Parts: sequence; C-alpha cells; structure tokens
Amino acid sequence: MDRTNTPCGLDVALAVIGGKWKPLILFHVQSGPTRFSEIRRRVGGISEKVLIQQLRALVEMNVLLRRDHHCVPPVVDYALTPFGETLVEALAPLCEWGTANRELVSAMRAPSAKERSA
Repeated sequence: MDRTNTPCGLDVALAVIGGKWKPLILFHVQSGPTRFSEIRRRVGGISEKVLIQQLRALVEMNVLLRRDHHCVPPVVDYALTPFGETLVEALAPLCEWGTANRELVSAMRAPSAKERSA
C-alpha cells in the first residue's frame, strides 16, 4: 500500500529519513563535508555495514553528496545537498524538542524500582 498520498507529509519525510540512524547521520554531516571515518566515530553504536547502507540510501535520495577524492589512501566524504539542507532544517525543531525533554523521556524509559526487583 502506498502511504505517500496522505494529507500529512510525515509519511514522505519518514520514507527519506526513516530508521534509527539517518537523522543522526544528517545531524553530524550538517557542519560541512565529513569523512566516513568521522561519521562513524560521531554516530556511536553504528556498524560499518549499516553506516554504508544508510549513507548509500541518503545519496540515492539526493540528501547527501558522496565525493571520492581519488587518492591513496582512499578519501571519501559526504556533504548535504541543497535538498538535504532543507531536510536538516526541518529536523532542527525535533532535535531541540529532544534536547529539552531528554531527562523526562529518560525517566519514563527507566525501569521502576518494582520492575528492577522482579
């Protein structure tokens, strides 16, 4: 079923950035061209395989530009396209909301004393 024709554009946005890693990747690339190794270091917990998959998907969606500098050792970096910049601007309020509500959400996700003793 195609869900990209609903009145709310969240379905379209999630089709581009869906998943755990893509928004974090975009956050860490927004400051300018960023090398693969630097992205991996900044996005803690992501495997190399998954990072490669996510970067390829973002390049295919025209969110990121991949630049191979054709040198030895290999140097590849990623930068936002103009389309990607508009997406990062749209994610900024969500980032601010998460920062403002980090403690509350952490408290809700923490197991209660009753659950810990079980």
